[in-house]
Amino acid sequence: MSDSSESDGDRRVTIYDVAEAAGVAPSTVSRAFSRPGRVNAQTGQRIREVAEALGYRSKPVPRGERGEANHILAFVVADVTNPIYAQIMRGFQSEAMQHGYTVLLMDTQEDEVGERQAVDAILNMVDGVALASARMSDSSINQIVKVRPVVAANREMAGIPSVITDTDRGVRQALEELARFGHTRVTYLSGPTASWADGVRWRAISTIGKEMGFQVRRIGPNAPSLEGGAEAGKQWFYQRTGAVIGFNDLVAVGFMKFVHRAGMTVPNDVSVVGVDNSIAAFLTTPTLASIAPPAKMLGVRAARALISQLKHRSAPSAELITVPTKFVTRDSIGPAPTLD
Repeated sequence: MSDSSESDGDRRVTIYDVAEAAGVAPSTVSRAFSRPGRVNAQTGQRIREVAEALGYRSKPVPRGERGEANHILAFVVADVTNPIYAQIMRGFQSEAMQHGYTVLLMDTQEDEVGERQAVDAILNMVDGVALASARMSDSSINQIVKVRPVVAANREMAGIPSVITDTDRGVRQALEELARFGHTRVTYLSGPTASWADGVRWRAISTIGKEMGFQVRRIGPNAPSLEGGAEAGKQWFYQRTGAVIGFNDLVAVGFMKFVHRAGMTVPNDVSVVGVDNSIAAFLTTPTLASIAPPAKMLGVRAARALISQLKHRSAPSAELITVPTKFVTRDSIGPAPTLD
């Protein structure tokens, strides 16, 4: 890697300048950019912050002695503990391996800032980046696109290949099932503010629900977790509806646990629907009805779109790939209670 970069005027900022300002050895600065996995995370972050403040920019690490690719793809997920990402990852990795690529998994723990920092740290090590439910801003993603090919999974992003699910279809089927049981009021337990999917799901529930004669409302934002669902339940308790749709299965299951602790039952007091049809939907009592995306296929299509860019060395296209969803009914849906 280069040990200097252009700054204001003719002044060249070197790794020695960065090292002195950060209080580390020049070799540590070099490793922070060329082999970030070998540098303490806090130290690496401090070095990158100092480098940015000084105007230092490292050159990409040579990708092999003759410039060949590393055959490594980054797969970046918002929360590796969410079962849906394991399914998407499996599809992505399976397709990538068939084309000779190794996959580097990165968990950003629902942290928008940490997500960008993590991706920046490994850009020189990978040939392309798949962002699954990315929380970072469009402008941040566009900066990454300038350095490496990118594909967005479970998020529509202008200017790059995006793989999304047909949310409207799954939501309509879920609402039709609720209507069949006499429900007229539904609450959506939303996800995190930075989630593109959350906005899409709320728009679908609001638009289609009103079209079908439902009264719809939203509680949130909530953490996309069991704890987030339980917290949302506390708000629902004081303004109840006979049906609830969670941002994902984890939120829905967390809500169900709150309902049981409050002395009520599902579906006698409230019908509950999740999204993702993950393993969590099968492990609760009653089993959870859920809007089911083909998660593995979503990963496969994302890998194909990314590898296509690499093979053809093409500029990113605005291709939008939509995979179908379906609603899977289970025991968490029952007749509307008298409050509806």
